[in-house]
Amino acid sequence: MGKILGIGNALVDIMTLGVEDAKVQEMGFLKGSMQLVDFEKSQEVYANTSQYTKELTAGGSAANTINGLANLGLDTSFIGKIGKDEIGEMFRSDMVKNGIRPELYVSSTPAGRAIALITADGERTFATYLGAAVELTAEDLDPEVFKEHSILHIEGYLVQNHELIRTAVKMAKDLGLKVSIDMASFNVVEANLEFLQEIVREYVDIVFANEEEARSFTGLEPEAALDRIAEMAEIAVVKIGSKGSYIKTGKQIYSIPPISANCIDTTGAGDLYASGVLYGITKAYSLDVCGRIGSLLAGNVIEVIGAKMDAERWAKISQQLAETVAANS
Repeated sequence: MGKILGIGNALVDIMTLGVEDAKVQEMGFLKGSMQLVDFEKSQEVYANTSQYTKELTAGGSAANTINGLANLGLDTSFIGKIGKDEIGEMFRSDMVKNGIRPELYVSSTPAGRAIALITADGERTFATYLGAAVELTAEDLDPEVFKEHSILHIEGYLVQNHELIRTAVKMAKDLGLKVSIDMASFNVVEANLEFLQEIVREYVDIVFANEEEARSFTGLEPEAALDRIAEMAEIAVVKIGSKGSYIKTGKQIYSIPPISANCIDTTGAGDLYASGVLYGITKAYSLDVCGRIGSLLAGNVIEVIGAKMDAERWAKISQQLAETVAANS
């Protein structure tokens, strides 16, 4: 169980640093949310934040998770759609550079980009123009791409395309893959609740949700939500921010502590947590160890801007991961 396929929105993140809470509100965004915008609004937000420092990095929730897995040494692939432009080519080259096999389709529509408004507390609010990314369709999916993988990891932002998700999960299950989904954003969960509940019950093996997403999905607080999700999927994960996370399978519950970290930017924390858990699952570690690896990666990525970490930090993580496994085996 060592090869993981991700499917998600192929986006380039535009990390915008030091944005005031009032500025987020002034632009009409709910702090901490992901709002879809059209190309004109995306350009407007970019221009309206010209005074802030910006950093560009290939992103998207599932792509971040796959990138984390690739840096942990797993064989990975990613399905997405990009534009015939500089942003799209940046996304492709970043995949290749990080050892990920890109299964990317190309559109004449501009490539997707997500402007992340990062406030002083490290919280991020996304104004996302999906562009070419949203044009990925069920017809694009090729069973040959799924073969030889053991897990399909889906980002929740894709659930707005019901036909695509239904086709992907059916294809995965027909070919013997486990299906993992990260719910991604509470407002996306609310807008697609009935469909998402159906898909989780029928096809999903591993569910990742933070407390807001879990509440939107079940109407319950974290621990009760964990129980409800675990009734629907083999493995349920509910993340509770700085307090850590819970993992449940069957009747077994694990309370996973966070690691001590200096939070600069929460972008990618949930995505990299999923990387750690999925990595542990492929290695057949206990779910307690899987969760601790997830916390290790999440705690490291919040100490940097964006969802990417440099080689030096990954080397440190590798050592910490070995120590975590040894200490909890």
